[in-house]
Amino acid sequence: MPYRYREDIAIADAAFDAWGESLEELFVAVCDAAVNVMIENLEDIEALKNFPLHLKSTNIEMLLFSLLEEIIFLKDAETLLLRVSNIDITHGESSVSLDAKVYGEKIDSGKHNLNVDVKAVTLHRFKVEQNTDGWNATVVLDI
Repeated sequence: MPYRYREDIAIADAAFDAWGESLEELFVAVCDAAVNVMIENLEDIEALKNFPLHLKSTNIEMLLFSLLEEIIFLKDAETLLLRVSNIDITHGESSVSLDAKVYGEKIDSGKHNLNVDVKAVTLHRFKVEQNTDGWNATVVLDI
């Protein structure tokens, strides 16, 4: 599990740090941590729906923010619990983009042990940084 929850950052929200050797690994870990806030066991999510996702932003932090917003939006609009895989991040001259495969299924309270509803990603303490071991992120979710 390449993430850990932080109770010292926000009491009424869910906060966590995530890490990965590459940006792609970091993005997967962040998405898993966010979805794991919503349900107890990520392995309960079956790949009944699969689709590509393409996002573009001005920088890495906002790209990750957009990815999390998309996961939350699809949970609210389509009642989908989603996981992200096969991420490819491309740096352009003035932007950065992401292509990923997203998979999951409709929320089923009989199957998925639901924890809390994530309403949004916040910019409070949101950061992505590179270090000698790879990449780290800090995220706070509004619940």
